[in-house]
Amino acid sequence: MGACLGVCSVLSCASCLCGSAPCILCGCCPSSRNSTISRIAFTLLLFLGVLVAIVMLSPGVESHLYELPWVCEGAPATLGMQGHVDCGALLGHRAVYRMCFALAAFFFLFTLLMMCVKTSKDPRAAIQNGFWFFKILILLGITVGAFYIPDGSFTNVWFYFGVVGSFFFILIQLILLVDFAHSWNQSWLWKAEERDSRCWYAALFFFTFLFYGIALTAIALMYTYYTHSGACYEGKVFISLNLVFCICASIVAVLPKVQEAQPNSGLLQASVITAYTMFITWLALSNIPDQKCNPNLPVINTTSWDSSNVYTTQWWDAPSIVGLIIFILCTIFISIRSSDNKQVNSLMQTEECPSTVESQQQQQVVEGRAYDNEQDGVSYSYSFFHFCLFLASLYIMMTLTNWYRPDDVTRKMVSTWTAVWVKICASWAGLFLYLWTLVAPLLLPNRDFS
Repeated sequence: MGACLGVCSVLSCASCLCGSAPCILCGCCPSSRNSTISRIAFTLLLFLGVLVAIVMLSPGVESHLYELPWVCEGAPATLGMQGHVDCGALLGHRAVYRMCFALAAFFFLFTLLMMCVKTSKDPRAAIQNGFWFFKILILLGITVGAFYIPDGSFTNVWFYFGVVGSFFFILIQLILLVDFAHSWNQSWLWKAEERDSRCWYAALFFFTFLFYGIALTAIALMYTYYTHSGACYEGKVFISLNLVFCICASIVAVLPKVQEAQPNSGLLQASVITAYTMFITWLALSNIPDQKCNPNLPVINTTSWDSSNVYTTQWWDAPSIVGLIIFILCTIFISIRSSDNKQVNSLMQTEECPSTVESQQQQQVVEGRAYDNEQDGVSYSYSFFHFCLFLASLYIMMTLTNWYRPDDVTRKMVSTWTAVWVKICASWAGLFLYLWTLVAPLLLPNRDFS
């Protein structure tokens, strides 16, 4: 009896993998909207690839691989078997680059494939929402092929692809943070007015001061550890400029005219943006290729042919760990978010909060476990969603390798000013984007920014 139930369970989950829409006929998934389930499933594929990349970075993996002489080239042969695989491609930054290349190629393929899908009646919508078994096979095939890419100039070229993609993903993270802070502020203000309770106002003030406190602490620590008297002028300029820009953004957020045009704007959103900007500034300072101004920069050796230091990468340092956590949270938010902010929905091309009609539709098809909520129109842009995951693949590649660039001569990872300037420019672009959301209703009064 137990064996029969097990077989039925496997067949049921197989229908999830191969069906035209996820979990419509199987009971292994909770009842939800079809669009949300699909986004979560694609996000899980991304996280699975990230997990594989992290495993390949682990120090103990190399020793275990070389214990298999029939696998790796250069390992001692036993039982007459000699390895034929360059295990260097399965380790370190080379493995991360190839794994993330496979993820990026997979999501970019779907970005192109899902362009201009308007409703779930489009045949391509069935590919988006189902056939997971075949999509997993495609991802596995691209991954295997990526590990056969010869070194050559691949890592150097892909590094710059990662830098550009990460720049845009940092902006997407900021947009999501603005949306989250806006929804948070609106929800607690509504509760405070509905229940006539000052506790909600006190909670908003507490978290606002908390984020500003975190930002001020970060500024003090960055001045202490990343600058010195008579040196590190770049770090001082970056920290000071971002501090001034954040103060200006906070002042603009509470101006009477801005408050009149956007009653929901306030210091909570400004405090979140300030804390995030200081985080990006910290990431930028942690990539400055100067040992005196960057205590996080590990020195391996100094070569006789060049006076510059050679560095190695360890993804588990503090900036990378915090960046990985924020990446996971933002990526999950991309897959489940449902906002009533029209400006953010316009920027992110995603859905608004579910309507009453949709809720009635859900009640009617609850037995099917998942319901098609996109017959009259897709609730999010399929193509843009995959483009966000494409950028996320590039961002996590740079995060796991500390934004270091491969050096063909030393075969090491070196820190460069490219990563520093990309992060600093991303923080400035993010602040400008936030300021634009504040002043746009004033500059363009004829447009609807509600």
